[in-house]
Amino acid sequence: MRLLIIIIVFLGALNGFAQGPKVLIVTAHPDDETMFPVTVFKITRELKGSADLALITDASGGFNGMVASMYYGMNMLDSVVGRKNLPLIRKKEMMAAGEILGIGNYFFFDQIDDYYNRNEKPYLQGKNWDINYIERRLDGILAKGQYDYIFCLVPHEGQHAHHKAASLSALRAVQRYKGSKPPIVLGGQSANKGYTFTFSSLEGYPETNVSPNAPVFEFDRSFGFGEDNKHSYMIVADWVKASHKSQSGDMNQAMHRGELETFWYFALNGDKRIPEVKQLFETLKKSGFPTK
Repeated sequence: MRLLIIIIVFLGALNGFAQGPKVLIVTAHPDDETMFPVTVFKITRELKGSADLALITDASGGFNGMVASMYYGMNMLDSVVGRKNLPLIRKKEMMAAGEILGIGNYFFFDQIDDYYNRNEKPYLQGKNWDINYIERRLDGILAKGQYDYIFCLVPHEGQHAHHKAASLSALRAVQRYKGSKPPIVLGGQSANKGYTFTFSSLEGYPETNVSPNAPVFEFDRSFGFGEDNKHSYMIVADWVKASHKSQSGDMNQAMHRGELETFWYFALNGDKRIPEVKQLFETLKKSGFPTK
């Protein structure tokens, strides 16, 4: 019996060492995770890590489902129909995408998905969203989750206000974090090879500054392998995009596009932790099937 206990403890220790990264994704809408699905998939499926998702809005917006109207049997272009039905539909779609990604826990904040605009201030100031609730909830999630990484969208000037507000909320939560080792925050988005997009910060928000000493971390999800090079990780991104059927217009344009998943390293992480991220992306490139 004593030997059995020793073996169980030893195996438990090995499993602890083998545990991959713990990631929290903080986004505004279902389908925002389509910016970096393969990175999440590889962390959960190949590195045996874990990923949770905090969704800020109630997903009641996004009236672009012309083909989806036939699928769901309702006019997905009508705002009244959408406001009533989209929150449940899009959460179900998010969880279908999450099954592919390996999402373990979902945290729904249910803030109003009001309309497309680029002014993040009313949301951050508590006029359009209950920002105090968002902050308290994120603080509790981070304290309990003990995450290694937070993935959010790059909060650049051209982004939807909801995207910027969600990413800023994540960054500020890390600034408030009282644990000994805060999670590393990365701002991600998909891009085509040869992209010219650059990002240094969102004006007026010093917490969005990126470190000039860190590279833009990339994962090439288009690299071919297997018989006749007909396989690639692009299929994972397409599986995830296809889950969001209510967004048939946007997803139709997004399918099988964006060869790269790119990540910007925020300065508030501290330059001493850049090697951790370099190691993560080197490991991602070596895991699973060959890529570059």
